[in-house]
Amino acid sequence: MDLIKGIETRRSIRAFTNTPVPEETLRKIIKAASNSPSYTNTQPWEVAVGCGKRKEDLSRIIRDLAVRKAEISPDFPMPKTWPAEHVTRTKEHGTRRLAALGVDRDDEVGRENLRLMNFEFYGGPCAIFLFMDGTLGEWSVFDMGLFAQNLTLAAVAFGVESCLQASVTIYAREIKKFLEVPESMKLMICISLGYPDNEAKLNTYRAVKRTPDEFTKWYR
Repeated sequence: MDLIKGIETRRSIRAFTNTPVPEETLRKIIKAASNSPSYTNTQPWEVAVGCGKRKEDLSRIIRDLAVRKAEISPDFPMPKTWPAEHVTRTKEHGTRRLAALGVDRDDEVGRENLRLMNFEFYGGPCAIFLFMDGTLGEWSVFDMGLFAQNLTLAAVAFGVESCLQASVTIYAREIKKFLEVPESMKLMICISLGYPDNEAKLNTYRAVKRTPDEFTKWYR
């Protein structure tokens, strides 16, 4: 697939078919992402791939925690405040998404069901967890973002779609325990992967992006 087309067509998928992604394909996706740049070539990413029964077992654990609204343990604290224009965009995004799905903002049951789907990896046959050493700082966080982006774009080239899920990381402690990842590592992001269910209503919504003229200044 053409690189620009891949960037422009990549989207967050929240409903997958049950078709497994071949391990060979996953390996090719990760290999492509391994070419990501990093500060002084530190390559801070560590990758854990969950598929099949192991993924389902983990899903049951973290979904139960979410249902019980158990104490959270994110390695990277969730933002508490945003600049005003960011608040406006995220509120508009939430409103449009609920409307597209036919869920009323006052429908607490419907909204809770949508929330819990995060912890089911949206039915994706594969969940990838990206970790970094806990002693690393902001530059490595930037590098992790580059790796995550390249991984999702590489997936598109193989017809595999994804969803980056920060929400799953609120149970980092339990995820690391299940995956036998040292506590000293930090869970950066979870990425659900699979083949999209293009008939699902969840996949009809597309986020509205700012135009380049809205965020770019030219100095000539």
